[in-house]
Amino acid sequence: MSIVTVLIEDSSTIREALIPTMRELADLEVVAVADTAVDAIQTLSMHAWQLVVVDLFLKKGSGLEVLRHCTNRSPDQHMVVLTNYATPDIRQKCLALGATAVFDKSTELDDFFGFCSELFTNG
Repeated sequence: MSIVTVLIEDSSTIREALIPTMRELADLEVVAVADTAVDAIQTLSMHAWQLVVVDLFLKKGSGLEVLRHCTNRSPDQHMVVLTNYATPDIRQKCLALGATAVFDKSTELDDFFGFCSELFTNG
């Protein structure tokens, strides 16, 4: 069964490349996208979701705002940060705000897909 996913990413080029790959490699069904923090927060309130994949740098606002907004989510809802800025400090900040995991877009995509597949296979 596909994992109901919301993608928060401001680059249309990345979205267009990522969505079919997410479906193929990790059985992630992207049901909505957003490219600003405000749109993301509104989108998350309008959809039932299991996974949010969030970039940190958005057209307006930050993925950190989205993480802060979702601190009281259900235990079966996961938030994974996928960013080009996965420094040790950023990773720590994201995890402190409730991210399930943090991956670097440029070097850890295989790890990201594997993690998402395993997360929902193993509960």
